[in-house]
Amino acid sequence: MRVLAIGAHPDDLEHQCGGTLARYAAEGHEVVMAHLCNGNKGGTNVTSEELAVTREQEARDAAAVIGAEAVGGLFGDLEAFLTEEKMIQVVDLIREAQPDVILTHHPDDYMNDHIGTSQLVFAAAFAATPPLMKTHVDKIVGIVPMYYFSPTDGHGFLPTEYVDITDFIETKKQMVLAHRSQIAWIRDHHGMADLEARIEAVGRFWGGQCNCTFAEPFALVRASGRARAFRILP
Repeated sequence: MRVLAIGAHPDDLEHQCGGTLARYAAEGHEVVMAHLCNGNKGGTNVTSEELAVTREQEARDAAAVIGAEAVGGLFGDLEAFLTEEKMIQVVDLIREAQPDVILTHHPDDYMNDHIGTSQLVFAAAFAATPPLMKTHVDKIVGIVPMYYFSPTDGHGFLPTEYVDITDFIETKKQMVLAHRSQIAWIRDHHGMADLEARIEAVGRFWGGQCNCTFAEPFALVRASGRARAFRILP
């Protein structure tokens, strides 16, 4: 399969579904990791332009850990919200990727870029399917199964499926830590002193829900005949 994961910022996917993407890749599927925002506001003592370049490279470095492709950076930070123009840009991203499954943010998350990304992907994933919807990319996709991964704090999230990432927890850490510019930012701005310990704690929490050591949770948003026929997630 071709797996398309769409996050708001360059490190969101690694935190929320990095283990699942690593497992997809290990099972031989093609993985595309997209970020809609370029990460240009998540730092200090640096210009927005410099930070965007740094974070783009970090996104490629993290994707390279599992042999995935990193794409995106369509908007600046705090600019992911649903408009027709931006939806068309996401339609083009989806059509270019030609996915068999899409993973993205839950619409009830802690900040507007995550919420806006969820809304954009939800709208664009269907808008990419009609042949008469003309955009810059001359390709069409079918109705693709889509899953939300957990909001950042997991509060109120009710999964429909879990992925056992026990064998990939170290790979997930490696992917997250590839975002070197974000380690101090996450510690100071978000109050997370020990990032690796948090990754393990969150993974253990979800693993406890499904009888494995570490897991990542998902909620099915939109199914297709294929999604109903067999399990799409690892």
